[in-house]
Amino acid sequence: MNIIKIAIVGIGNCASSLLQGIEYYRGKNSSDAIGLMHWDIGGYKPYDIKIVAAFDIDQRKVGKDVTQAIFEKPNCTTVYCNNIPKAGVTVEMGVILDGVSEHMKDYEDQYTFMVSDRPESSKEDCISILKESGAEILLNYLPVGSEQAAQFYAQCALEAGVGFINNIPVFIASNTEWGKRFETANLPIIGDDVKSQLGATIIHRVLANLFKARGVKLERTYQLNTGGNTDFLNMLSRSRLVSKKESKTESVQSQLLEKRLEKENIHIGPSDWVAWQKDNKIGFIRMEGKLFGDIPMNLELRLSVEDSPNSGGVVIDAIRCCKLALERGKGGILYSPSSYFMKHPPRQYTDDKAFCLTEDFIYGRREE
Repeated sequence: MNIIKIAIVGIGNCASSLLQGIEYYRGKNSSDAIGLMHWDIGGYKPYDIKIVAAFDIDQRKVGKDVTQAIFEKPNCTTVYCNNIPKAGVTVEMGVILDGVSEHMKDYEDQYTFMVSDRPESSKEDCISILKESGAEILLNYLPVGSEQAAQFYAQCALEAGVGFINNIPVFIASNTEWGKRFETANLPIIGDDVKSQLGATIIHRVLANLFKARGVKLERTYQLNTGGNTDFLNMLSRSRLVSKKESKTESVQSQLLEKRLEKENIHIGPSDWVAWQKDNKIGFIRMEGKLFGDIPMNLELRLSVEDSPNSGGVVIDAIRCCKLALERGKGGILYSPSSYFMKHPPRQYTDDKAFCLTEDFIYGRREE
């Protein structure tokens, strides 16, 4: 049986939802597989993905089987598949660098990271683990703002000879220099900052396109989000939000083309941490514009979603597209999948066009 071997750095809520999902869809078929954009990509089903290596820095996770670690605090996402068999993969101590913000120490253990006292892995250690595990693709699920740590693991992927999927808003795939490094190594990369299946940003993008298509002049807009997971707690440090705000804002601005909004008229980004929300994210979108005859209008939308499962199916598709690139000997930036799966890809398109380009990539109808 063909399987796709993955490694994950950051065994948080998103990793939990992904691994639960891989097991959840085992035994199902395309007719009852709710919540997937593709059941089959290149002959690979959702359950044809296997984790073979994992890295984290939390003492409640390091040293445990990854299928146990995904249910440890501070993870708080919905458990919808708790009968996952042991993977036989021990969570290794990773590197800290800027992966843990100072302010996280000010909160109770159940909400924040508890850094393990085990020695951090060296770059050589990480590369060796990736090689020995047989991993083909490394997924980055580090906290927002982990610039140094994200670059560290991207370099490990390069030296270990594995593909890289950058799910966080640190600009790796959308950085020309990094893109060239992966192209030179003939290794595929997808990034940056994973979109949700149906999240606030993709809805915001679609609405921006709808305004444009219907001749409505968009004048002002905001998107405010609250949640209670470690991601939102981590982002209370405004210094870690620079790339996140840029990623989300550009994702919407890119749809406005020649009528981009002035900075003062667009505000998109996380707003606050509400502990009791746990992994539920609530998004508020407001759009103000002008209709026929210069008549003002406004739209307000409230979205409530479980944050981490909302990107699980997107990442499953990204993994399978990355595997196709490996099989085809295609290295460097995967522009089409990145544009469809990520908020801040190297090339922005409308979601309709990104979907078509990704379908062409999957079926081999175009070169990247």
